[in-house]
Amino acid sequence: MSTIAQSRKIDRLLAEYGESHRNHTNKSIHWICVPVIFFTIFGLIRSIPVPDAFASVPYLSWASILLALALVYYLTLSFSLFLGFLIFGSLVVIGNEYLYSLNTPEMNYLLIISAALFVIAWVGQFIGHKIEGKKPSFLKDLQFLLIGPAWLMHFIYKKIGIPY
Repeated sequence: MSTIAQSRKIDRLLAEYGESHRNHTNKSIHWICVPVIFFTIFGLIRSIPVPDAFASVPYLSWASILLALALVYYLTLSFSLFLGFLIFGSLVVIGNEYLYSLNTPEMNYLLIISAALFVIAWVGQFIGHKIEGKKPSFLKDLQFLLIGPAWLMHFIYKKIGIPY
């Protein structure tokens, strides 16, 4: 059996994702854009109203439900990455809840800020991939939308000596 076949699923996914992220400029762009996209996706989804029966439950939103599902996915890949995303995801939820609290009946600040940053970050991503000369990984497999943040976190873990 080959070494790749014997490796863990997370190692295979990170290696495959890394194949289209070797250029220094593209990597640098990803360090900015991937967390922004992660934050803004949850902001956009947080902007969708929950049914009135659940509106009084603190932090319960479609975004927190999506985060719970993403955390289950990360848990299937790596317990330590799951813990990192539990912390990061909690910060994302808190940040989005803060922006949501600024909303007025006339202005949905969370939606406007999230939509604007989402578009800007994706433009950055596509510029990075144009420089790299390779298509974004998620065009091949949507699962890579969740691997991008894990790819960045695994570098942080390596730097501080935490096994992923």
